[in-house]
Amino acid sequence: MNSYDIVIIGGAMVGSSIAFWTSRDPDFKGRIAVIERDPSYEFASTTHTNSCIRQQFGTRINIQISQFGAEFINNFKYYMGDDAPDIPLQNYGYMYLADTEEFADVLRENQRLQASMGAGTRIMSRDDIAAAYPFYNLDDVICGSHNTLNEGYFDGGTIFDWFRKKARAQGVEYIKGDVTGISRSGGTVTGVTLADGTQISAGKIVNASGPRANITAQMAGLHVPVEARRRYTFIFDAAAPLDRDLPLTIDPSGVHMRSDGRYYLAGCPPDDDPAVDFDDFTIDHGLWENKVWPVLATRVPAFEQIKLINTWVGHYAYNTLDQNAIVGPHPEVGNFYFANGFSGHGLQQSPAIGRGMAELLVHGQFRTLDLAPLGYDRIASNTPFVERAVI
Repeated sequence: MNSYDIVIIGGAMVGSSIAFWTSRDPDFKGRIAVIERDPSYEFASTTHTNSCIRQQFGTRINIQISQFGAEFINNFKYYMGDDAPDIPLQNYGYMYLADTEEFADVLRENQRLQASMGAGTRIMSRDDIAAAYPFYNLDDVICGSHNTLNEGYFDGGTIFDWFRKKARAQGVEYIKGDVTGISRSGGTVTGVTLADGTQISAGKIVNASGPRANITAQMAGLHVPVEARRRYTFIFDAAAPLDRDLPLTIDPSGVHMRSDGRYYLAGCPPDDDPAVDFDDFTIDHGLWENKVWPVLATRVPAFEQIKLINTWVGHYAYNTLDQNAIVGPHPEVGNFYFANGFSGHGLQQSPAIGRGMAELLVHGQFRTLDLAPLGYDRIASNTPFVERAVI
């Protein structure tokens, strides 16, 4: 059948979360189609993620979103059923390092907010850090911000698999196809056209197309300030492994690093960070030698002798206005919904975003977390939602 109450464009982590939560709602009696152009997800941001979650944000709503994400991970069987696996959350935490008083003040202010909401974040002096993690070079560090409660990395791939599995079991249909057009009549979208000519009518359309978000929006005559930005991940081995886990360390240079099983993982944006085509995964081979390795060896002297094992490029669905998610309907085309612009936070935010979008789609309002600060109105008015804890 080519008529659905809800059509979700994009079946990766966010789109499948929305499908799962919506089809799970006992008040929803309709039909859902998820349209995915590449069911292998070979180039999806979901596939290239580092699967991390943190409470260390500087705004109440982003902290709440991640708190629910941690609850979801820790209670995965409750949400998915007893046949689902446990999802361990490796709680070695993020370690933000401040080398200026200005950024140290930001960390202190963020910590006060996080602590008031029950997060386990603490500010560590340079001596505190040295005592707990003696492998760091801290000559330039003023303080750090660290949390080992519901903060670290997890198996995002398994969660993604179960979102899809359960969505299908709850009646969601996954359709392989490339959306090439969206029909619109005044302030209402009415359906989509696929590359093979198939036409599908829709009561509501959800844009969950990751780095292609603006391409999708433009088909409906709309705009969303999201573009693909390359992000690099490096897996390396150390000749002298550290004697304890390496927290996900956010170096002031912009390079981050963490333990990854028996190996280590590092990542960073390129120094020149332009928008790229959604299918551009070109590797800058000089980035490792010229930027990442020198930072690793400076911050952790034991990393002077390391061997690069693997490298890959993924995409941020980068919100150029404020690097925060865009969630909810368009103010003038009320049945066209956005779930875009996560700017690297999509995996950890997908449980709360999927639940919130389901509430909007089924009930017309948020019922758990009020995600209104992330709505499209701020895009229309060009008013950024300021979040200072962005990586």
